Amino acid sequence: MRIATYNVNSLGARLELVLQWLRARQPDVVCVQELKLEDAAFPHAALEGDGYAAFTHGQQAWNGVAILVRKAAFDTPVEVVQRGLPGQEDFGARLVSVRVGEWLATSVYVPNGKTIAHADFPRKLAFLDSLAEHLAQTHAAHPGPAVVGGDFNLCPRDLDSWDPAGHAGHIFHTDDERSRFGAILERGMVHDLFRRVSPTEQAFSWWDYRGGCFHKKMGLRIDFLLGNEAVAARTTSVVVDREWRKKKGDLVPSDHAPVVAEIGA
Repeated sequence: MRIATYNVNSLGARLELVLQWLRARQPDVVCVQELKLEDAAFPHAALEGDGYAAFTHGQQAWNGVAILVRKAAFDTPVEVVQRGLPGQEDFGARLVSVRVGEWLATSVYVPNGKTIAHADFPRKLAFLDSLAEHLAQTHAAHPGPAVVGGDFNLCPRDLDSWDPAGHAGHIFHTDDERSRFGAILERGMVHDLFRRVSPTEQAFSWWDYRGGCFHKKMGLRIDFLLGNEAVAARTTSVVVDREWRKKKGDLVPSDHAPVVAEIGA
């Protein structure tokens, strides 16, 4: 099983690049963030043509999440079990969950928070608290494999930032954000799959478009695949797919790279 998370930073602007990535990598389940499309505008037909069914919680111009399922990988119907994070609807379309076969999969897009002085920062912390509670009630009790893929807009450790000293105490790097991420793991998801496989490797999943940050390796690891024990025990590799953060001809990439995990039988 190949599972991925991918913040596409506007599916409308990057549909052809995403289709090329799907053809090249052939993931079985993809958690997608930042659609920036309402549900009615989602390009289902284009994805169906490449063998993917999409289950969406969209929003015009902002946010929006989806889960793509490669139809050839499953012989059971997909059931949408949650659209939106309970209690956090004011933050927009940021969570969708599906059940397919024995799997429970969730795509989540955590609010940015802007700065620690901004009113959105305590609201971001409240969102993370609600997410921990929701996953504890749903995913922790799931008897089969459960995975959460998403853009969490935080660096869990100094190792996940290109400049931890310079960013210490600033947005994405605060103890408040890190403690909330720890609570999500402690209360049910258990494993950051990349860190389980590569405990000391520095790798980034997001780079600012400005200033040549990608080529200067000035990035952050803020996109994660989380799994319960049933997933972690079967995980054989997790990689940041940096190749797809590069331009492909005239196609401009997202500022995020996909993260891809291989899950054994």
